[in-house]
Amino acid sequence: MHTAHDLTSKEIGMIWIYMKPREKYRRHAGIRGALSSRPLFRELVLRAKQAGLVNATAHHTHFGFSNHGAVQEPMAEISNPELTMCVEMIGPRDTLERFCRDHGAMLENKVIVYKHLEHWHVSGGGGGAVRLQEEAVANPGELLAPQ
Repeated sequence: MHTAHDLTSKEIGMIWIYMKPREKYRRHAGIRGALSSRPLFRELVLRAKQAGLVNATAHHTHFGFSNHGAVQEPMAEISNPELTMCVEMIGPRDTLERFCRDHGAMLENKVIVYKHLEHWHVSGGGGGAVRLQEEAVANPGELLAPQ
């Protein structure tokens, strides 16, 4: 038996931030900063969560280059700290823009790419035909709430 479901869409965006896995975020200067630093990609994902973005993930690559650098590939026995990686973030465009402005010191000189997307939400069978309903998003929390 075929049960139709409702389908709604909301306008959102995605950014990809390219970096090297060896890049660190230092909260403090000097030796204290060196000892307490964490990978930049981890800090960006944690900050994205605090900013209320819908999704943030870090992806390692297998082969490539970024920002006109040399082509890199994995090393035989150890990881290559120069091999490009990417942090992907999804949310409303204005939230992504605010995130980049607020964290500009961490993002300076990084390759950042924006793409417009639609977030689709499928809800329980209504017995009728699938309906597509478009809405604007002002708050990222709206993307997770059923209609």
